[in-house]
Amino acid sequence: MLAKNANEVLSHVGRGTPLGGFMRRYWHPIALSSQVAKPDGDPLRVQLLGEHFVVFRDTAGHVGVFDEKCMHRGASLALGRNEQGGLRCLYHGWKFAVDGTIMETPNHADCRLRQRLKAPAYPVKEQSGIVWTYIGEAKNQPPFRSFGFDLVPESHRTVFRANTEANWLPLFEGGLDSSHVPLLHTNMMRPSWQANAAAAPEYDEAWSDLTPEYEVDDTVFGFQYCAFRKLPGGMRNARLVPAVFPNLRFIPMKGPAICAIEVPLNDFQTATYVVIYSEDRPVDREQEKRFHGFDSPRYDEISCNMKLDWADGLGQDRQSMSTNWTGFSGVELEDVAISTSIGNDWDRSKEHLVPSDAAVVRLRRRLLEAIARFQDGQPPPGVDLADMTGVAGYDRNISSVDSWHDFVSGIRRTSATTVATE
Repeated sequence: MLAKNANEVLSHVGRGTPLGGFMRRYWHPIALSSQVAKPDGDPLRVQLLGEHFVVFRDTAGHVGVFDEKCMHRGASLALGRNEQGGLRCLYHGWKFAVDGTIMETPNHADCRLRQRLKAPAYPVKEQSGIVWTYIGEAKNQPPFRSFGFDLVPESHRTVFRANTEANWLPLFEGGLDSSHVPLLHTNMMRPSWQANAAAAPEYDEAWSDLTPEYEVDDTVFGFQYCAFRKLPGGMRNARLVPAVFPNLRFIPMKGPAICAIEVPLNDFQTATYVVIYSEDRPVDREQEKRFHGFDSPRYDEISCNMKLDWADGLGQDRQSMSTNWTGFSGVELEDVAISTSIGNDWDRSKEHLVPSDAAVVRLRRRLLEAIARFQDGQPPPGVDLADMTGVAGYDRNISSVDSWHDFVSGIRRTSATTVATE
């Protein structure tokens, strides 16, 4: 279980909160490139860590991230005109370049004001179909990080975003919980649960063991765990999942790999960015849509909203549960439904944890330790690492005498392995 005060620390991301301060030391996704694809297109009104921003691409193709409210009188720049290299506020016509330079102040002719002030604009990096920004103190701006998915050809990568009505923590915890995969995602991972279904041996054989054993390492970027499942003939399936602070995880699959990023919009809503990528083959976006549930009528690809409401049972189709284990279609939709059902007021001091919750326990412990050290003036884990391309998971079958560490590449662990008994 998690003490109530610790639960509060890990649930609130606003400016001035312990987690909010910690989160603001890192770069975060704020939009998909496709959401601001058109030069001189509509500004995008967004939230990040409880604050409101506007994202736009100017007529030269450069992306800007501003505070939503105009610095003059507070009108929303999401209503503004995107024209000729800048964003113009409708109220009094003040116009701003992507770096915050004040280009025009039609109701104030003295140019000294424009030369003296700049609009609150934030650093921007656009990479792999995602717009990233840094909203912390300028003096603490860390290097921008690159990951393995940035190295593959564009055809070998696709990215989705899902906005959900759920706090970020249950989504991140769920993504680091290997034991839920063959249960919540039974239809995809264990399709032979139906007597008349065609089995998928590459998944069934490994996922039929529902009580994985864990070994966990702390790392310079957070932690990583390996989940083991028994296989016939003295073999075992080893599944390595790195957790990169503050909110990324790398999920190994038999096909393309997945990086999921849980970005808190505020204390009650989260944007999940799902990057699907492969080093050796093109990625079929339509196939990935079906697998993750992004082809569901519950998902709007324009707004990126995953629309689940208790008024209709979060969209669960209980009539289909004779052939569909959960009544939901797609693994991301299932994850979102479960996290939404947990709610934003769940008291984790009431939990009854088991050894299969080892990675979740480690996540909470590492986050709380990192936040405490940050408040004492130490840098957050991995914040100064620019090259993260060596961080990756794997899913492979090894013998009972093989060490899973022998197959780990990239950034090494920083402490001894812990065998999960918690």
